[in-house]
Amino acid sequence: MSEKVLMKGNEAIAEAAIRAGCRHYFGYPITPQTELAAYMAKRMPKIGGCFLQAESEISAINMVYGVAGTGKRVMTSSSSPGVSLKQEGISYIAGADLPALIVNVQRGGPGLGGIQPSQSDYFQATKGGGHGDYHLIVLTPASVQEMADLTSHAFDLADKYRMPVMLLADGTMGQMMEPVVLPEEKPVDETEKPWAVTGTKCARPHNIINSLYLVPDELEKTNFERYEKYKTIEENEVMCESFMMEDAEYCVVAYGIAARVARNAVVEAREAGIKVGLIRPITVWPFPAKILSEAADKVKAFISVELSMGQMIEDIKLATECKKPVYLCNRAGGMIPTPEQVLEAIKNLEGGNN
Repeated sequence: MSEKVLMKGNEAIAEAAIRAGCRHYFGYPITPQTELAAYMAKRMPKIGGCFLQAESEISAINMVYGVAGTGKRVMTSSSSPGVSLKQEGISYIAGADLPALIVNVQRGGPGLGGIQPSQSDYFQATKGGGHGDYHLIVLTPASVQEMADLTSHAFDLADKYRMPVMLLADGTMGQMMEPVVLPEEKPVDETEKPWAVTGTKCARPHNIINSLYLVPDELEKTNFERYEKYKTIEENEVMCESFMMEDAEYCVVAYGIAARVARNAVVEAREAGIKVGLIRPITVWPFPAKILSEAADKVKAFISVELSMGQMIEDIKLATECKKPVYLCNRAGGMIPTPEQVLEAIKNLEGGNN
């Protein structure tokens, strides 16, 4: 077994990306993800990779677009306001059906907000974010180990489905230090993709990377085909963890750092005799709707634990089709719920005080 090393979450993402064969990084510094860019700045030149601090987030995402068009593994990272600036470019990458990794280490908002952790970019990540009909695959780590593992997995998914993937973390995950076993190093993929723009050398037909369709029928056809791919992803790529759900009468739903807090509360509630469990979405798109729908046939109610004003709660309600009530336990603006706050919410639910 590989040796564990102590790393910050941001650094674990960077090293895992390098080990996954990423040799192109474009970004711009912003708290609380700056360590990721700093790590890439140190490592990329030593391994023959490209690190470039662009003049803006807008420039960075369009550089990602360019490299993605050649079929190479490429990534960018930022925090909430910076990711907002990238949204047009992300839409273009999705519209051109290109693989890329976008990392968002969330901070409080809206606007410049603050530099403390948040989960208030959930809507932006899961509902597209930019203009047009499209989705990103969105992965949500809950440990530094998952920061590394899901980064490697994100590149594989991006290549498999030829689409952008987002790693949606938060400031706590980015700054937290934990022991981590880094993924095995993969060789850099030098295989020329049949769709990539790498120069024809007069040996093949031209490839065109484009998201512009001036004929409405063609754009409609492309969108319908893309959503067939999304349907396949929804059927095959859902990732979710269930904890103490076998006999649960109540279900807590949380992701990322909120799930770690909620897990402690669930254990304490069990010790107090309350039958409660936890469902932790690891993919928030595709959302584990089927798993939550099945849970709704067994439990009395749900609690969504979030570092936002309540965004994921809407997907829980849609997934459960209002079979059972869904309540919110939250903090916002950079604050994190405590296990005691979540436990109180569970006790209120069990006591009928919600």
